[in-house]
Amino acid sequence: MPRLLTLYLTKRIALSVLMIEASLCLPLVMTSLFSFLPPAAVRGGLVWPALLGIMPTILYIALPMAVGIAMALEFYRMASEGMIAVLYSLRMSVWSICLPGISIAIVCVGIGYFLSSVVSPNYVGEMHDVIHVIRNSLNHRMLDPAHFYTFDNGSKTLYFQRWRTPDVVDGIFIHQIADEKKEEQIITAAVAEFRRSDTGVMLVLSNGSIETRAEGDNGMHSANFDEYVIPIDMQGNGGMPKRNWRGVFEIPGLEFFRERPHRADDPRRFSEWMSEGTKRVAIPLLSLSHALLAMALVLTLANATGRSTKAGITAFIVIPIAHILILIGAETLVRQDPHLVWLVGVAIAGEIIAGCYLIHRKNSNYNLPEPVTADYTRAEYQNA
Repeated sequence: MPRLLTLYLTKRIALSVLMIEASLCLPLVMTSLFSFLPPAAVRGGLVWPALLGIMPTILYIALPMAVGIAMALEFYRMASEGMIAVLYSLRMSVWSICLPGISIAIVCVGIGYFLSSVVSPNYVGEMHDVIHVIRNSLNHRMLDPAHFYTFDNGSKTLYFQRWRTPDVVDGIFIHQIADEKKEEQIITAAVAEFRRSDTGVMLVLSNGSIETRAEGDNGMHSANFDEYVIPIDMQGNGGMPKRNWRGVFEIPGLEFFRERPHRADDPRRFSEWMSEGTKRVAIPLLSLSHALLAMALVLTLANATGRSTKAGITAFIVIPIAHILILIGAETLVRQDPHLVWLVGVAIAGEIIAGCYLIHRKNSNYNLPEPVTADYTRAEYQNA
């Protein structure tokens, strides 16, 4: 294929992949964010960390489908406009016509592996940190008035009447048990301000009182104060509060394979590891398998001259269905039974073999011999 034509087709396919990837990822990201985040998360500043945590995973999962649909779209367009017939008339082989699409697919495979093995593991923890903060009410701006909240494993209870500003509340009540002092405290204040520090949040109470009861003592000791400061283990300026666990999906690169758990020791973690490993290895490879199958279906079913190309629409149905089924197999079936990982491998191999076979068969049908030329002598020309 001429270099200029190759660059033209490559740019068109690459642009289609980018546009379809964006159109697929945007609704998926928004749906995921709205399903996990409450409305107060916007006030708490948790949208950006959640977006950063979920975006790389959605990108590499949706990329193969975007590649397959883009291939089907561009080759269907070329078939409907009669461009395929023109390329055949120039004696280009089917493989040379598919070369720009295969090149884009191989590049997308590399991008998919980079996203799945490096970028996604390093950022997916942000989303789980956000979920940890939401479930444990560790962001003070997400607290609702007239609700009781417990912190520090139930040793501290907090209640306030209403918000005055995003960081100041009115009418606060705190009940806490101080283990180091062996005493129980009940604190009330007219105004309280949440001040973030690098390690957490300092709750500054103003115009209140504190009642203290020592362990083993039935009497309460009361005192008034103008200002009283209490540290609270919540989200500070230094980042999200640390979780006490680390998922297999957060382990990047080769470290992920080195930390492969033994099934006998922890069957549940082994199943999660197998599911995550299947997605990291298999999903990026779908960019190539989907591309081959999409191009093969369009070239086989669509009319090269542009007449009656409706059969070529089959690729737009087959590719999404195949992608969703393989994704379900990697996420659900392998998690239920790790031995079923071979089904995912067979499905991907079947796509590649079917695509290569259809393209090869089409190429054989259009593998016409070169025109025969002959040198005529003057006498032979005159006789002719």
